[in-house]
Amino acid sequence: MRCGSGPTPPDHAKGGYARRMKLGGGAVVTANGLTGRLYAAEAGPGQAHGPSKHGTPQPRTPKKDRPVFVLLHGIGVSHRYFARLHLELAQGKQASGAVVYSFDLPGFGGTPRPGRQVSVGEYAAFVAAVLAEAGVRSCVVVGHSMGAQFAVELALQQPALVSGVVLMGPVVDPSRRSAAWHALGLTRDALLCEAPSTNAVVFTDYFRTGLRWYATELPVMLGFPLETRVRGVEQPVLVLRGGRDPIARRPWCEFLAAQAPHGTFAEVPACGHVVQDTAPSSVAHAIARWAGATADGVRGSLPG
Repeated sequence: MRCGSGPTPPDHAKGGYARRMKLGGGAVVTANGLTGRLYAAEAGPGQAHGPSKHGTPQPRTPKKDRPVFVLLHGIGVSHRYFARLHLELAQGKQASGAVVYSFDLPGFGGTPRPGRQVSVGEYAAFVAAVLAEAGVRSCVVVGHSMGAQFAVELALQQPALVSGVVLMGPVVDPSRRSAAWHALGLTRDALLCEAPSTNAVVFTDYFRTGLRWYATELPVMLGFPLETRVRGVEQPVLVLRGGRDPIARRPWCEFLAAQAPHGTFAEVPACGHVVQDTAPSSVAHAIARWAGATADGVRGSLPG
């Protein structure tokens, strides 16, 4: 049964797929010998952006109380499957016009492939260096799939920078820590849980990444002990999944939230693994509610 065959997510009803949103061209960014691309929030009141002297996009007039979100994609893909959530957070009512940054991490999204395998910690250090150049002093980091690993490592490396961590569709479930299980979950999700437009974005990015680089980084993803690393994250953590995600299953996500010192679990019904593309408004709402609650000192639960 297709994941959308149950209760229809509100984003579908809005015709979101017919009006797929795209980000601007972004800016090439280099740090620690790695090269990627950074995309800044597009036009919202008072947050048009321009490049810094090094070409890094920066909001020109950010308000001091405006939240900052950093979106980190997973293995094989790029910023493109975050585009709808990026603009929902930046322009929508959910997060009061947040400043939002998305990445094409080194080796992905058409960026140069490094000449060696890159660890989760190195990706996190790359993100930290780029954000420092962009002038970001505090942010909520949102990681999807393998991006959840980057997000946790960034929070551990830079506790003063990261005020909160959102883990969407996190991997890897210890009971499914193999390439075969990963491939099976991706296949099931693509065939049963995602719209054709979402699959088009994801698989086009896979093609651009190439099998060689995907295979180079896959052991890094499979070997990262997210369930133990998250125990050291003192910032608030939200573990968020699509209600029918066959990759980040509910027992694993609930367990992961319980491992974090200040963890919260939530899910968006009737969605698969790429929930941020399927239901960006619902995801933005969940993140904004949680971020608002944690800013007020609430831990472990979402407001009703």
